[in-house]
Amino acid sequence: MTGPYIDHIGIIVENMDDSISLLERLFGVRPVVLKEMHDVGLKIAQVKTQNVDIELIQYVTREAGFAQRVMGARPGINHISVRVNDVGISSKDFEDKGARLTDGFPRQGSHGPVAFFQPESTGGILLEICEHR
Repeated sequence: MTGPYIDHIGIIVENMDDSISLLERLFGVRPVVLKEMHDVGLKIAQVKTQNVDIELIQYVTREAGFAQRVMGARPGINHISVRVNDVGISSKDFEDKGARLTDGFPRQGSHGPVAFFQPESTGGILLEICEHR
């Protein structure tokens, strides 16, 4: 039996440049993708590791935008993302199994369609599913 494929772990950071420098100093890795998503107020850096990607997330505005309302403002480990073949189908399947979809999802994420589920319905875990296109 195979388990789910963990695509990435999202970490909210206060300063992207400082966080990238730290990962480079400690592990010798730099992000492979640095993207700004102005529509949701985010800057994202994706760092590849041997077994799971790390997604560094920095809010680029002070006011609580869409992303901050979904993920919260506290720096640190934020969410676990599981890769699926089809976000639409998987969202419906997860809802049929009791997970409640967060308002505004599914929608386009940093690398394809994504959906977040309300932590109250997933054992307190902020769970994202993502599809790579």
